[in-house]
Amino acid sequence: MKRAPLTLMAAIGILAAPAWAISLPAAGPVQPMPEDSLTLASLAPGESLAAGSASLVPLMAADMQANQTKTVDAPSTGGTEVGKPIDDITFVKKATESGYKEVNSAKEALLQLQQPELKRIAEMLVNDHSGANARLSKLAEEKHWPVPAPQTQGPPPSGTASSDFDQKWTAEMIAGHERSVALYRAQAKAGEDQDLRKFARETLPTIERHLAELKRLQK
Repeated sequence: MKRAPLTLMAAIGILAAPAWAISLPAAGPVQPMPEDSLTLASLAPGESLAAGSASLVPLMAADMQANQTKTVDAPSTGGTEVGKPIDDITFVKKATESGYKEVNSAKEALLQLQQPELKRIAEMLVNDHSGANARLSKLAEEKHWPVPAPQTQGPPPSGTASSDFDQKWTAEMIAGHERSVALYRAQAKAGEDQDLRKFARETLPTIERHLAELKRLQK
């Protein structure tokens, strides 16, 4: 009967002991986290660490696919193709219109030019450009390309030409031939149609000769 109080007091002592006084099993050494595990710093706002890195894989794949889509050029929407065939047709139009203009200008100038050398050049322009226009028109018709209609020549000039007519006409012909030389050179080098390139190569030296003669006589 004397031992009962001691046992009771021992039990009360154990219950009254603070929580930190109770020994816990020793924890093992801290294990390092796997390299591929997520940290709170690597999570985007609103993401949960409990979801795990596996839940982010589809999102990452979708984002990569979206970025790749942005770098791919949009496909053509179709329509008329703009390229060398169009350039060839444009060359025919510009070269024909330029030839018509120079022939008509040379014919009108023959009645007003004072210098014999300029009259000789004007006659040469009429003959050479008329022949080139005929060859170009025939080639375009064979290719079923549109050809500008011939330009109608105005009435012959009346009255006496101004004293500076020779100079103005020469400057006008030089400017026109410089444009023609650039046009024919580009076509001879990069034209798509083989026959049209050949025509440009064969005609270019004649236009260059015209330009050199006009510059020689320019005052």
